[in-house]
Amino acid sequence: MKLGGLEAGGTKMVCAVGDREGTVLEREMFPTLTPNETIPHIVDFFARHEISALGVGGFGPLDLMEGSETYGFITNTPKTAWIDYPLLDTLKQKLDVPVKLTTDVNAAALAESEKGAAKGLDSCLYITVGTGIGAGAMVHGEMLHGLSHPEMGHISIPRHKADTFKGICSYHNDCLEGLAAGPAIEARWGESGHALAEKPEVWEMEAHYLAEALVQYILILMPKKIVLGGGVMKQPQLFPLIETHVKKRIGSYVPFLEDRNYIVPPGLGDNAGVTGALLLGHQALEEAQAV
Repeated sequence: MKLGGLEAGGTKMVCAVGDREGTVLEREMFPTLTPNETIPHIVDFFARHEISALGVGGFGPLDLMEGSETYGFITNTPKTAWIDYPLLDTLKQKLDVPVKLTTDVNAAALAESEKGAAKGLDSCLYITVGTGIGAGAMVHGEMLHGLSHPEMGHISIPRHKADTFKGICSYHNDCLEGLAAGPAIEARWGESGHALAEKPEVWEMEAHYLAEALVQYILILMPKKIVLGGGVMKQPQLFPLIETHVKKRIGSYVPFLEDRNYIVPPGLGDNAGVTGALLLGHQALEEAQAV
């Protein structure tokens, strides 16, 4: 029996075939273009492998409220070709298998809690810092949803005292994503993050913004582990800078912050999202068999 996992990112699609343990057996990756260009590649990959169920961790915003008229739709995304796209129904109809959908960061949080850096814990927070900023949370062993999924990348945060950059978020300008995502770093400094690796002022400012956000998440959710992934977090100097900022802001109010293994990179590396999608695929199969 083969399960499918789709990490449907805003920049690239990662399709994988694996088992119920989330082990990736085969994968294929291609760029995220328009639905008419992208969906046929996805369908072809999974049809060739004759999967029994599919899990999807997708970019958003997504409507994840069952019973909603737009349940399973991508909604107000900056990727205009995908606005109001019925992702869940489309994949169900074209593949004729059970499909379970959540956000890409929720899928990564699920994978890290079951097989990665937060294994054995019933709560964790997974944050990706890359083309955008998003976060998924596991609370009491369940993915956190409410009216919708969390949109932690769009919170307001205090500005760095030296920053005059207006921000790039098309909805909020200077929210966390607008100030600290990869494209914001490049727009502010005029070069990509890779080219700025040796400029400490860049990463001190970036750490300020990410730490200010983490302080809010910690105080509200009190996760037992925070996992930071995404392309921007490939800059290893960020982790100690963020840890220092977080401890300074919270002080001794939260004693467990003395644990140096509290804010960590993904245990599954770049496979967190697609591993989580495979685990969702297993859930989709079990739920279908239980009906």
